Amino acid sequence: MRSHDLIEYLAMVTNQGGSDLHLSVDAPPTGRLHGQLQPLTDEILEAGDIRELVFAVLKETQRAKLEQDWELDFAIQVENLGRFRGNACYVLGRVEASFRFIPEQIPELRDLGHGPTVESLCNLRDGLILVTGTSNSGKTTTLSSMTQHISRQRQANIVSIEDPIEYVFKHSRSLVRQRQVGSDTHTFAQALRSALRQDANVIIISELRDLETISTALTAAETGHLVISTLHTQDAPSTVMRVMDAFPEDQQDFVASQLAHSLQGVICQNLLSRLDQEGRVMASEIMVNNQGIASCIRSRRLQQLPSLIQIGANDGMHTIDDSVTHLAIHGFISLDDALLRARDKDFVIAGYERKMREREGRKR
Repeated sequence: MRSHDLIEYLAMVTNQGGSDLHLSVDAPPTGRLHGQLQPLTDEILEAGDIRELVFAVLKETQRAKLEQDWELDFAIQVENLGRFRGNACYVLGRVEASFRFIPEQIPELRDLGHGPTVESLCNLRDGLILVTGTSNSGKTTTLSSMTQHISRQRQANIVSIEDPIEYVFKHSRSLVRQRQVGSDTHTFAQALRSALRQDANVIIISELRDLETISTALTAAETGHLVISTLHTQDAPSTVMRVMDAFPEDQQDFVASQLAHSLQGVICQNLLSRLDQEGRVMASEIMVNNQGIASCIRSRRLQQLPSLIQIGANDGMHTIDDSVTHLAIHGFISLDDALLRARDKDFVIAGYERKMREREGRKR
């Protein structure tokens, strides 16, 4: 039997520096605090409790859509608390939900852990930039921070297509037009085609979810627009492969040629538990398109991409192995956590041990 309302549960999460609230039947309300799931209270939620909590914050049209489609993405604004992205769905015939806290202030790219390469990608005038990672890896925050950076740095017409709208932008040097799928447009692909007729300089797509959206995004990137979007992939090679595999086999050579020409960069990120203090720190892999990268993509030799990223430091590139090794050496994460995310564990161990030997030698 519950003794709190939804706002109180959300406050419990945000007051403890958490990111998510999960409401599941026959389980206590659970928060993700610094990356870890923790019960917020001892009470066990019943199906009726969760349905009542969720339906209380939905509009009538949203309730109808949830009951018709059995799942719903939405956003809510809570006075004196902030904005939250919500997802409600049916599990074994009962409504369950998750809520993600959206801070009012959009962090700067450097505060998220990104270096100058990501800022330089924001300065481009056309092409495709992909921000990738697993769920809860901060992709949306990075996407929003890039949008904010562009808006402040130059005059541009920015069209953002989202489901749902999370961070809300104010016009700066740029105009920022945010369109929500389901209330401002029917589909990502429809809104993207419309953006091509809206004199857009920059097009932000919260996620490349289907073939039509991916195809239109590639066309937009080839025709003078800077397109920035996200994908659920773990590294740069799998990102390129994911885009190609979205198309039928007989089209993949052409898509590889499109990507080789239009893909400007891939930003892959993970959030890892910190060793030195509470919280999480970003580990990333950055791939920037150059002649070698383009050649590998065009000929679909994607297995060679990690080696080219490894030697691409002059172009601002680094592998996930470079990133986790750096974090472990400086004590931000444990070596065990670094190895869990590593592509080449031997490389990480060798780099870590070499640095430790150098430190020990300086002490003598």
